[in-house]
Amino acid sequence: MLDWSYRLSDFLLFSPRVYWRMFELHTQALWPLPLAILAVGAAMLALAILRPQQSGRLTAILLAVLWAWVGWSFVWERYATINWTAAYIAPLFAIEALLFLILGGAFNRLSFESRHGRGRGGILLVALALGYPLLAPLFGRPWHGAEVFGIAPDPTAIATLGFLLMARGRSTLLLYPIPLLWCFASGLTLWAMADAQAWILALTLAILSLAHAFAKARDIPN
Repeated sequence: MLDWSYRLSDFLLFSPRVYWRMFELHTQALWPLPLAILAVGAAMLALAILRPQQSGRLTAILLAVLWAWVGWSFVWERYATINWTAAYIAPLFAIEALLFLILGGAFNRLSFESRHGRGRGGILLVALALGYPLLAPLFGRPWHGAEVFGIAPDPTAIATLGFLLMARGRSTLLLYPIPLLWCFASGLTLWAMADAQAWILALTLAILSLAHAFAKARDIPN
């Protein structure tokens, strides 16, 4: 017979203390790089708003670099040490980086439009991702354990979804599945740890982004 007594938390391979300590060690090891990458993220958002047609290729290349970097430095080098499934997730980050290089870098298929509703939703998502470090003290964790865009996967995935919502064309739909999958998986992990971020910033944003993505594909031609 199937045992239905299992809870999601029974499948956790680590404690919340170990999980959040991982971010502290990662940020401390890279400091002050998180501040520099956060500034790069703010510049990327500004360019997407002010120069929407000209900034697509640069944004795609930068996102490719960041996905490759986060996949290696965090998911492979750190997360895989406490969660064996991360070793199978890390290659997805490399695939996302390659997709950005091909679609956005080589073929220049990424251009932005921030004036429509989805574009404004994208700006909101990127802004939330850039503000992600504020969640650490809000949820009782130290500043040096904050999750930073371009350093930690959650804000990187959320910002990516924001940029994609601002982007034009159906070809960008190829770039959605991996960040959405990460948000969903991360949301389940946080939910298993009974952390409120699961609802506020992972699963809710992923569902919202998915709805905007399909609406954009119907409304905006290539």
